[in-house]
Amino acid sequence: MRYFIQFSYFGKLYHGWQNQPNAITVQEVLEAVLSKLLRNKVEIVGAGRTDSGVHAKQMFGHFDFEHITELDNLLYRVNAFLPDDIAVMGIIPVQQNAHARFDALERSYEYWICTEKNPFLKDAAHYVRANLNLDLMNKASMLLLGKQDFECFSKSKTDVRTYICDVKSAEWRLEKDKLVFKITADRFLRNMVRAIVGTLVNVGLNKYEVNHVKTILKSKDRSQAGVSVPAKGLYLTSVIYPNAIFKNER
Repeated sequence: MRYFIQFSYFGKLYHGWQNQPNAITVQEVLEAVLSKLLRNKVEIVGAGRTDSGVHAKQMFGHFDFEHITELDNLLYRVNAFLPDDIAVMGIIPVQQNAHARFDALERSYEYWICTEKNPFLKDAAHYVRANLNLDLMNKASMLLLGKQDFECFSKSKTDVRTYICDVKSAEWRLEKDKLVFKITADRFLRNMVRAIVGTLVNVGLNKYEVNHVKTILKSKDRSQAGVSVPAKGLYLTSVIYPNAIFKNER
């Protein structure tokens, strides 16, 4: 049978989601716990990859295993064995051909910035020592909407077939003591959100004109965009799937 596993993690201590040689990852830790409890090797296919230090409020993966009779008990035991910075919210039976990566309809991210020194956000947000023009940043964000080529915001030497992404929404909001950038798209390229945020911050600092973002997009050149902001402020917040893949709709 195939199961989806829904989980979250604070990424400070991990070299991203995906297994790597000689580096601790979320996938490695989660697979080890499941394999121990199910007494069989379990391999999880994730909805995507997050880079070193990036966090996830909602992430999915899938794995195959024989029928599990007591899912609630397994969920409790998995969380008991996991470290405090990883939590599993659900283990869900799905259709046998369901795929955590390829069946995802859209993904959403947030990026957190604080403009005043805040010891409680030092590992969770990027500190920018300047006032940012939120109005200009939101005007520039509107230029990202729709189906476009985002090669200028992609990490070089990636193994993708296309740089086309369909951005559904992109907006900056002031939320209490931090600025939050929210973006949703059908897919994201490696480093894309952090490069976009770095570029929009330059708009907010009046280093770029709003319409310069159009020029950057047309260039397809990573060197034309802003510097990538630190990983610690980035959160995967949502992955959406069609209800049909779930045996019992959520």
